[in-house]
Amino acid sequence: MQPQKSNVIAAPSGLGKKAVKKESGKGKGKKRLAGLSRWLHIYLSMVSFTILLFFAVSGLTLNHADWFTSGKEVVTKDSGNVNIKWVNQPDTTKINKLQLVEYFRNKHQVKGALSDFRIDDRECSMTFNGPGYIADSFVDRETGKYELTVTRLGVFAVINDLHKGRDSGKAWSWIIDISAVLMTLVSISGIILICFIKKKRLSGFIIAAVGTVACYLIYKIFVP
Repeated sequence: MQPQKSNVIAAPSGLGKKAVKKESGKGKGKKRLAGLSRWLHIYLSMVSFTILLFFAVSGLTLNHADWFTSGKEVVTKDSGNVNIKWVNQPDTTKINKLQLVEYFRNKHQVKGALSDFRIDDRECSMTFNGPGYIADSFVDRETGKYELTVTRLGVFAVINDLHKGRDSGKAWSWIIDISAVLMTLVSISGIILICFIKKKRLSGFIIAAVGTVACYLIYKIFVP
């Protein structure tokens, strides 16, 4: 007995299998760039959230300083005597500046950086500056008597000086530099991200261009 022939026709090779589209090296590179940009944009934004918010708010208080700092000054005055041997020296190079500075820091809790120290025939003068803070001291070289005036300009003056990096020291200068780098990276990563969002890409670039042109026109037309 001869075997019956099967009427079943074999399916073409590969039919019924899910087609897998292989990504090219260029496609993988774009995907990695998009992922990296998203990661940078999210996490750099969160890491720098506080400092970016600080510079945003302080930009407003700085631009309208008279709204926030007028009438906020607190002036305190004090007086006393230092050891006359510290200042009554014929040779001014023998006057111990460090000793005088430390005296005012310890005795009157003077803060800020020493920005000026002057010696003339009659007196020694010292000026200490910090964010929103000024301390001036004048010491009579003949008697050792001194007068100290401390001016505190209020919390908004402190914020404004920190925004400008005025009298804030090297450590805060690093903070300003780091925040500038972070803002740059957040902006660049945002631009890269929108390149991968097809529906928003054109409108996003148009809005960015409009904002840039508007700022330029305001500068050219209204800035003296």
